[in-house]
Amino acid sequence: MTPAAPLPAPAPPPAADPAPALSVVVPVLNEAENVIPLLDEIEGALAARGGFEVLFVDDGSTDGTAAALAPRLCDRVRLVRHAERRGQSAAVRTGVRNARGAWIATLDGDGQNDPADIPALLDRRDAGLSLVAGLRRVRNDSLSKRLASRLANGVRDAILRDGCRDSGCGLKLFRRDAFLDLPAFVALHRFLPALFLSQGHGVAYVDVGHRPRRAGTSKYGNLRRALVGILDLAGVFWLQRRAVRPTAITEDRPGP
Repeated sequence: MTPAAPLPAPAPPPAADPAPALSVVVPVLNEAENVIPLLDEIEGALAARGGFEVLFVDDGSTDGTAAALAPRLCDRVRLVRHAERRGQSAAVRTGVRNARGAWIATLDGDGQNDPADIPALLDRRDAGLSLVAGLRRVRNDSLSKRLASRLANGVRDAILRDGCRDSGCGLKLFRRDAFLDLPAFVALHRFLPALFLSQGHGVAYVDVGHRPRRAGTSKYGNLRRALVGILDLAGVFWLQRRAVRPTAITEDRPGP
């Protein structure tokens, strides 16, 4: 009797996808016309930079933003959604919590931040930095927005002394673990330089571009932002003064 041929060895299980080095987090609210052009630009800007993922956070859109992204979703392009609008800071934090990269790049979903500037932020990293923040060279916004922003940044820097002339720029790069150690509150994204500095982290700034909005409308008003910003500034000033900075620790272990 001829012995049966041995069964082939089972195929090894597929290797798990390695975590990307960079996660690009994009908070969006009713940006159906902007998300695909923006995604194309992000992928083009980072094509030569190794592993990355793009994570859109839909903050309760009602205009079909999620449907516009659906055909492009894959392991590298992801979408998470809030059931209701929670605000930009909450969307950024949701994105960071769900991101897989050790470094996070953020940019606004309206297309005004240029993804081509992300490599310049990546190149600025060094061992002593936890945040590289973009500073818009020229703002392509209405005169009222530019004047309100200039006033707000001047007041904020005079009080918090973070050396940042444009804390509202959405284009930033930071360490995921350092961000998740920061206190969470509604206006977090507008005070990242001051908060990173208060925790003893290194911060650097890079000049970046700014473009006119391609489609859709802004979701913010100057008066409401100014009124809320006064309370936020007072709160961050208190946090800055009361912050407990991380310290290096050692652990004594029993001898042999």
